[in-house]
Amino acid sequence: MRSPLAAAAALLSSAALVAGCGLESANTFTPQAEPGLIEPVADEGAEITVGTKNFTEALILGKIAAIALQAAGFEVVDRSGIPGAAPARAAMLDGEVEFQWEYTGTGWLNYLGMPEGIPDQQEQYEAVREADLANGLTWLPPAPLNNTYAFAVRSEAVEELGGIDSLSDIAELPVEERTFCVESEFATRGDGFEPMLEAYGIPLGDPQGVPRDNVSVLDTGAVYTATDEGACNFGEVFTTDGRIASLDLTVLEDDRGYFPAYNVAPVVLTDVLEENPEIADVFAKIIPRLTDEVMIELNSRVDVGGETPADVALDWLVSEGLVTRG
Repeated sequence: MRSPLAAAAALLSSAALVAGCGLESANTFTPQAEPGLIEPVADEGAEITVGTKNFTEALILGKIAAIALQAAGFEVVDRSGIPGAAPARAAMLDGEVEFQWEYTGTGWLNYLGMPEGIPDQQEQYEAVREADLANGLTWLPPAPLNNTYAFAVRSEAVEELGGIDSLSDIAELPVEERTFCVESEFATRGDGFEPMLEAYGIPLGDPQGVPRDNVSVLDTGAVYTATDEGACNFGEVFTTDGRIASLDLTVLEDDRGYFPAYNVAPVVLTDVLEENPEIADVFAKIIPRLTDEVMIELNSRVDVGGETPADVALDWLVSEGLVTRG
């Protein structure tokens, strides 16, 4: 989802990736729903193509968008499951996708190539919104949901580690307790693990900071499992991942504001939004309801409970009164 170091090269080949893999996938089923708080507002025959990347949260959000837009009277073409950030971005720039959820930090760092993120959520949104207008894309206001990086510890170890609750507290621990599990991308990013340790005064490779032997580089899913099992004290996580709750992990506060904001926001082709300004009204009803806590629960229902993104999205929209079952 976030790999700015490779973004430029990936974007150059993204058109080929889209053409080779296609935008259709097994995720394109969208259940029908009737209006609720979201009322019919679209002109007759108005059509919009909704795209998503192919990870759980993106698929759920994509279904929320597709169902809501259908209830609002749009004919929705659902292009869920685009294989990766670069092809997803290219699909919008090429006009193959007209609506997509995106993360402010991803837009700023990956797509626009800025050297560093902005921790303040509103400032990050305003910066990426203004910059991306030149690309024919309009970012609608973001949700409270901020799916950024974090480090978590198994909850039963919090007291064993002196009641730790922030990243700054790690520097107070004995060196042998400063053990980390991270994924390979984060371990090597210019804005990732090593600069984070520098920012918190425990530099990587320093015997008085974090010795390299204290760090395990694992696949993303394995990071969560290893942290839960105590193979390391601190595991890299995404803050809205459903496995945080299911494994009873405690997320540490980023008290020095190292990590940039990754609030999710609807992104619409500017000319499409100008022709259909009611799109903004539809999402104004949805956006304030999408919090970290809500997304953790919805992600967990898919990743832990085995439900489909479409069913989870419809259930949530109905529970909020935004739509009714068709």
